[in-house]
Amino acid sequence: MTVAEQLSSRAMAVLRAVAAGRAQLTGGCEPALYIDGLPCCDQMVSHDLVHAGLLRASRVVGLYERTEAELTDAGRAAIT
Repeated sequence: MTVAEQLSSRAMAVLRAVAAGRAQLTGGCEPALYIDGLPCCDQMVSHDLVHAGLLRASRVVGLYERTEAELTDAGRAAIT
């Protein structure tokens, strides 16, 4: 089973939003995800995607600072 087959439709939508440049992450070990400037309604999905190595912050930021979210190579593979 591929990674994409294991992901929910919500997780896939989050990955597509990140790929489209619409997402930001805060710093910290459990980063908050913002899509189109609004907090993501399912923070568990964003935490799971970060911990699975599918998305990451584009640079290191402080706890309450935001930076662009980006897909990892594995994240790009999951949505192709």
